[in-house]
Amino acid sequence: MSVEILKFSAEWCMPCKQLATTFEQAKLEIPVKDINIDVDAEMVSKFNIRGVPTLVLMQNEQEVARTSGYKNVSQLKAFIDANI
Repeated sequence: MSVEILKFSAEWCMPCKQLATTFEQAKLEIPVKDINIDVDAEMVSKFNIRGVPTLVLMQNEQEVARTSGYKNVSQLKAFIDANI
């Protein structure tokens, strides 16, 4: 089973910067793909991203869950645990 997180963010987005720190602190064993919405319009369109930060949890290349907004470490882990 392949699992990854797509993390949609922007350099100008303060909650995105805070979320990056959360990911560093969480030390997840799941791969995280950072997607800058100002650079990768194709992915933004494909996943219908309306705001940042947005996390899309992928399992076997299929979206299984998504969440938007800042998350602390426990909220991030709870989101992952609830959906894997």
